[in-house]
Amino acid sequence: MTELSKARRAAVTALLAAGLALVTAQAAHADPAAHADPAAHADTSAQGAAPAQGAPEPVPAADLARAHSAVQDPTVLDKVGHFFARKGVPPTRQLTIGAAEEAKAAQDEAPRLAGDTVPVYTLDAGFVAGTPGAPVAKAEFTASKVVAADGQAASVWTVRQGDSWRVVNIASGGDESDYAAKAADGGGTAFREPQVNAWYVLRDGRVLPLDDEARRSVGAGGVSLAAYQKLVHQRYGDKLPGSAYDREGRGGGYRLDAAAEAGPGAAAQAAPQATPQAAADHDSAIPAVTAAAALGATALAAAGAGAGAVLRRKRATR
Repeated sequence: MTELSKARRAAVTALLAAGLALVTAQAAHADPAAHADPAAHADTSAQGAAPAQGAPEPVPAADLARAHSAVQDPTVLDKVGHFFARKGVPPTRQLTIGAAEEAKAAQDEAPRLAGDTVPVYTLDAGFVAGTPGAPVAKAEFTASKVVAADGQAASVWTVRQGDSWRVVNIASGGDESDYAAKAADGGGTAFREPQVNAWYVLRDGRVLPLDDEARRSVGAGGVSLAAYQKLVHQRYGDKLPGSAYDREGRGGGYRLDAAAEAGPGAAAQAAPQATPQAAADHDSAIPAVTAAAALGATALAAAGAGAGAVLRRKRATR
């Protein structure tokens, strides 16, 4: 595995702690054999239509608009410009050019938003545990695709903090927006299983793959929602909050190849357990969280004030 792949894997798998730690105490001790009950899932859509089986709670359009506006802040776009200008070199390392040259390169990149801000849904711990009525995923943050003059693309992550929206990460590429658009085109909802860096679409009661990792996970034809619940419970059911795995301070990482060798529930690439400082808010589908909670165990060494953290994930090198 290349250093670039290792960096990508480490950053993505680090989100395990934040994604699974959002489960309630009830979910942590739920009957593992239980399955989602569609009748128990309340109607929370703005239009009042019955949600699809297992579908995550939609994020209100007003929240997405506010997140979109936050990314349009000139300070944020300047940070994204520097992100493009540095071409993957983290802010903790110097470039071969000086600060003035970097600033000019950042300005020349002329970053601009492309498309809508989208919610990013992540595998829900309650669903993993088998909590009746739990959706397959929950909104973890929003993402806005930004493009540069030279064709580079980045995904700017935002979370709600109190009454405002804060940028907590800039990631190379536009996976979040691209997969959301691909899923919506067929009438489904995109969500991610960060432990294996897999993207899926929930459509008509089936979980279908959107990337290679997902195809490795569920096959090219996908699986039923019930079969997927059994699959992720087998993988992570013994790693939820309150489990021995959690009490030992481990949290993160799962390799499909390791699981095949060691049997169900095998874990690899353990990372420090993050302690989310999050509390769900009834006014939004996205919890009001701190930057550290939103990024799980990812270090915030490069985080600054104002627009928030500028961190690399996926293809960029940290």
